[in-house]
Order: sequence, then structure tokens, then C-alpha cells
Amino acid sequence: MSSSRNLSKIEEVSDIDTDIQSERNAGDLCSSNEVVKQLQKIIAEVIGTYFVVFLGCGAVVVNKIHGSVTFPGICVVWGLIVMVMIYSVGHISGAHFNPSVTITFAIFRRFPITEANYYIVPLYIMAQVIASILASGTLYLLFDVTEDAYFGTLPVGSNVQALVFEIIISFLLMFVISGVATDNRAIGELAGIAVGMTILLNVFVAGPVTGASMNPARSIGPAIIMKTYTGLWIYIVGPTIGTILGGFAYNLIRFTDKPLREVTRSSSFLRSMSRSIV
Repeated sequence: MSSSRNLSKIEEVSDIDTDIQSERNAGDLCSSNEVVKQLQKIIAEVIGTYFVVFLGCGAVVVNKIHGSVTFPGICVVWGLIVMVMIYSVGHISGAHFNPSVTITFAIFRRFPITEANYYIVPLYIMAQVIASILASGTLYLLFDVTEDAYFGTLPVGSNVQALVFEIIISFLLMFVISGVATDNRAIGELAGIAVGMTILLNVFVAGPVTGASMNPARSIGPAIIMKTYTGLWIYIVGPTIGTILGGFAYNLIRFTDKPLREVTRSSSFLRSMSRSIV
């Protein structure tokens, strides 16, 4: 009888110790440097994406309402704000500002994902989309935005034409990003200038045809605020396909001593994720 009582007491103590240890682990997780670093990255992505969309789309709104910016001015604004924000927060979050870029970095393992931070990719994407919505909402409140002053992206020609344009310019963008930001032979200090100039050139060429989105978040924010969803799928599918192809192309020509099958193994990200989940 006494032995059974002692056994029950031991089990109770063991359960209490387990609960205490679980609470300590949870507390350590919430207060760990890793969580703080991830939070800093998310905040940096929100701030960076907000100002990219606010100033880029703001130039479009001001030009449509007041006509004082001009189309070349809009191109310059887009290029400059991306360049400025890359130099501002690139060392913190990587300065993605673009769900398609985040997805591509993750696929080609240029975005560190571990068992502890497997959730970082969806958090980055959520941060970018939310920031775009906030920036678009700010512009909608500051200006008397009508349908004629819509600052989102709409295809001027056919959907196929717009889709092909978005794939091509997004390919170029990701190819340049991969070259200047992920290859240690490149001059890293010039990454912001190279990426900003690429966006400027893309807007010059594709702006009159598609709006030159290259970024699903840039198109989703204005579409939600203005409730204009015409051709929105183009600006989600096109940039994503283009950036993945651009990242893949640069990986093919990147100097490496690995065999070709290792370089072109695009499923490595999915396999690493499945291992982390298991």
C-alpha cells in the first residue's frame, strides 16, 4: 500500500517537473536571440516594402492627379526607392520586399531555413503583402484617388502579352539579384545600385504595357484597397515564374566545383523542409 502511494507521489513530482521544464523551454524560446533576430527581419521587411510601395505608387498617383512627375520620373522613383531601402535594411532582412524573390531564395537555398525558423518564408510574404496594403491605404487616404488615378497594375494589351512581359522582366530582376547579392565574387557594395537600375530599366520598357510590377505584393495592395482585381493573377503568376527561372539560370552559370546534377537539383529545398517537419 505504501509503495503504491510512493509511486503515485513520484509520478506527480515527475509531471510537475515536466510542466516546469516545458514552461522554461517556452520562455527560453520567446526570449531567445533567434526569435528577436527573426522579428527584426520581419519589421525590416514591413518598413522597406511599405516605403517602396508608398513612394513608387505615390509617384504614379501624383503624376495622374497633378501631372508633375512624368513617366521618366516615375521610373526613376521606383529605381531610387528600391536602391535606398536595399542599403537601409539589406543587412538586416536581405531586402526582399517581394514574395517572388523570397520564394526563389528559399527554393535555391539562398535564404537560411532551419528546423527552428521554417516559418520565416510565409512570415516574410505576409509582412510584404500587409506592408503593401498599408502603403496603398495611406495613399488612398491622402489623395482623392479615382478609378482614373488607379495606382495599381493593369494589363493594357492581352493577358498573354502582359504575362510574358512580367515573366521576362522578373527573370532579369532575379538574375541580377542572384549575381550581385548571392555570388561572393561580385562587388556587394554595388548591389543596391544594380538592382535599382534594373527596376528603372524594366519600368521604362514594360511600364506602359503592364505597369511593370515584378512583385505580387506591389500589385495586391492597390488591388485590395481600390477593389480592382482585373488581371491580378498575372502579377502573381508572372513574377513568380520569372524570378524562379532567373534564379535557376544564374545557378547554372555560377562558378562551382559541384556536378551539374547538384547545381540543378531544385527539389533540395522541398526535401530539406520535409526533413525539418519530420
